[in-house]
Amino acid sequence: MMKPAEILAAMIHSGEEKVSRPLYEKAILGFVGGAMISLGYLLYIRSIASVAESLGSLASLIGASVFPIGLIVIIMGGGELVTSNMAAVATSLFAKKINIGQLIANWIVITIFNIIGAICVAYFFGHVVGLTHVGVYQHEILTVANAKLSAGPLATFISGIGCNWFVGAAVWMAYGAKDAAGKLLAIWFPIMAFVAIGFQHSIANAFAIPAAIFEGGTTWLRFWQNFGLVYLGNIVGGAIFLAAFYYISYKRQMKELSL
Repeated sequence: MMKPAEILAAMIHSGEEKVSRPLYEKAILGFVGGAMISLGYLLYIRSIASVAESLGSLASLIGASVFPIGLIVIIMGGGELVTSNMAAVATSLFAKKINIGQLIANWIVITIFNIIGAICVAYFFGHVVGLTHVGVYQHEILTVANAKLSAGPLATFISGIGCNWFVGAAVWMAYGAKDAAGKLLAIWFPIMAFVAIGFQHSIANAFAIPAAIFEGGTTWLRFWQNFGLVYLGNIVGGAIFLAAFYYISYKRQMKELSL
């Protein structure tokens, strides 16, 4: 495992690379990122619905334990996820390697294609294939979406902060791991934790709530209201609670590494 100052340097470099990618790469990898997070959520729904009757509240822990596959594929296999970029690209901004315009442009493009990927999974795999369209699976997606939408505005925003603090921590530790097994474990446990707690992730919600919409359970207006609050919370969690806090804490040691 690298030292925190080394991780900071690696994350800054990664943020620069993310910004410098051509638009078509951002679009493709953004779509992949949104789809993979959504497939992880689909696995969560299928797993929890299958055992909810027999295991009760323990079922949510089982669902949380399988959800991280989405971020594992993104980080280890390739993909762009705006919530992880909220941490990585922000560190490059704090280090003055990129400007605010580049950061905003990156977040906008990745967000758009993350949402497209998530909604495509919700519609084609969930609704058309029927993986969230029948029986206990439909009931579970409607229950999950309703729980997210029923939270008050402040609670929704704060939940977004907690979620992306964990996501940022997973990304941070994955940069610091020196082998595949280390990266896998670094991602797995923080992501499992935020899902088990019930924190809200904007791109995961871009799968779960549209999936419920396709089943007649809610509306697009309610989705966008939720998405905006969660997204703002995710920014605070990733860019402030992770990127800013660690940049302030380790920038001196990082500079010493280059001496």
